[in-house]
This record gives sequence, structure tokens and C-alpha cells, in this order.
Amino acid sequence: MKVGYTQKVKVLVKTSLVVSAMLALAACGGGASSDGASSDQSKNGETTSFKISHVTQESHVWHKTVEKFGEELETLSDGKMSVEIFPGSQLGLEKDMVQQLETGSLDFGFLTNAYMSTRQDSLNAWFMPFTFENLKEAAAMRESDAAKQMLEELDSQGLVGLDFMFAGNRHVLLKDGAVQSPDHLKGKKIRIIGSPAMQDFWQEVDAGPTAMPLSEVYTSLQTGVIDGIDIDLDALVTEKYYENAENLTLTNHMTFPTVVVMSKQVYEGLSEEDRKIVKEAMTNAVNWGVEEAIAREEKNLEELKKLGVKVEELKDPSLFDSTKKTITDKYEGESEVIKSFLEEVQK
Repeated sequence: MKVGYTQKVKVLVKTSLVVSAMLALAACGGGASSDGASSDQSKNGETTSFKISHVTQESHVWHKTVEKFGEELETLSDGKMSVEIFPGSQLGLEKDMVQQLETGSLDFGFLTNAYMSTRQDSLNAWFMPFTFENLKEAAAMRESDAAKQMLEELDSQGLVGLDFMFAGNRHVLLKDGAVQSPDHLKGKKIRIIGSPAMQDFWQEVDAGPTAMPLSEVYTSLQTGVIDGIDIDLDALVTEKYYENAENLTLTNHMTFPTVVVMSKQVYEGLSEEDRKIVKEAMTNAVNWGVEEAIAREEKNLEELKKLGVKVEELKDPSLFDSTKKTITDKYEGESEVIKSFLEEVQK
């Protein structure tokens, strides 16, 4: 009996030592954790892989900017930091992404300003109608004091606001006809992203704004559920909506940013040196992405024309002045940040 007991003790001791060794290895970063950032031991020391998600396809300029961020991050960190990209809403809808960012199970997100404006009023500033004649003008405002204040306000949501990236200015694609006045939009069912300012704009021109996920737009155009869409040229090309609607009016009625954010929980777990690397890498990537987006505006337009899309320009934007005033007066009255933003635009 004593021999058997001793053998059992030896087995238990050995098992305990093995478990302890495994736990020690895991604590040193021997594999990916359930949190967003994961660490691994390599010949060069500890490495960190960050998860980043967005809603667009891999050909979209936002995805290309995320890839650029990965390149910059690896270079600036000497290979100790990398990113794992989840495009096309692979991790869920944007509300799901925000929840993951808040808990730290997702590290970075490129979130549409449209969705984020439903969570933070000041972000509606970007959707004040007919504020920017082109994408270059809009992108310049990411350096404004008001834009920086918008990013700072995200702290209350467990997010670190890093920057604004752009897809392009917004235009109107219709199954039938062009848009040369608000009357041409009256009664039209237009797909929009569910942003307060966007909703107000389309209601003001007596259209029927219809919010729906990007994934449903193609078939909704095909089946006639909607008459047209509020869209940027990059998404129009990459998602191929022109296959079901061929009339494009270049209205430049709004711009369309993405809010670049990081999980506050993950950010606070980084060293000061690593925080600087992350911020520099993202700034470099977004600077590149903005230039790429501006260049794509012209390239995408030429591509659409080659594909047979009927393109017209809005000849007299002043016909929308009444709509513009109604919307801007409302939002300036509700937000000092929006008021400040528009004042900076006019300088």
C-alpha cells in the first residue's frame, strides 16, 4: 500500500510540474490569447500581432490603407509588431466591432463616420451638405482643431481616436435619370447609411432615405427595392453597383470619412515607446491613404465611364442652398464642435 501511495505522489508531482511549466510558457507569450493583441516568442524576442477590422472589400482604399499601416508598423517596430486584417465585416457589424474594441478583443477599427455619428453627435460635422467641393478640401480638415476634438471625445466610449481617413465625396447613383435639383430626388427611395445628418438631408429633399447594410445594396438595386444610392466612387467601383444602376450624378453633396480608432484598453497596455510607434505608423498610413483616395477619385471616374455608366455633373449646387441652410443651422445649434468645424472650413 505504501509503495502504491508513493508512486501516486510521484505521478502527481510530475503532473504538477508539467502543468506549471505549461502555464509559465503561456505567461511568456507562448501563443495567441483571447484578447485582441497576441504575443509570441521568436528569435528576435517578443512580437505583438494586432487585430484590425473594417467593412469594405480588399480592393477598397480603406483596406489598402490598413495594409500600409501593417507595413509601417513592422518597419518602425523592427518586425516586433504586425497586424491581422479582417475586411468586409468579418467580425460582425460595426456595433459589434465597437463592443469588441471596448473590451479589448479587437485592437483597431476603421469605423464609418456614419455609424459613429449615431454614437457621437459632433461627428455629424463631416456630413454638413455641400461643404466641400472636392476630397482634397475635406481631407485637409482632419488637421483642424475641431476634428481633433472629435477624436478626443471618443475616449468616453473606451476608444482612442487616432485619425480620419476618407473614401471619397458622396454622389448619387440612380436606376433612372440624373439629379439637377431637389425635385429630381422627390419620392426616390435612396439607400443611405444610418447617420442622423444623412437622414435629415434626404428627408429635407423629400426623398425616401432607406438605411441598409452595404451587403444588401446590390440585390436591392437589382430587385427595385431602392431607386438609387448615396455613394462614393471607390465603393461604387469595388462593389459593382453600376451593374444595376447606370445613372451617376456627381453631386459632391457630402464627404465620407472613416474614424480610425484603437481600443483604449489595449492602448493603455502598451509602453510609451510602443504607443509612439503605433501612432506614427498610423499617421504615415493615413497620409498615404488620403493621397491614394484623392488619386482614385479621377481613376474611378474614368473606369466608370469606360464601363458605360452615364455620368453628369450637378450644374447648379445653389439649388440646394435652402436644404443646406436648414441642415447646418440645426446642427450648429446643437453642437459647438460642429459650429467650430464649419467656421474653420470657411477660413
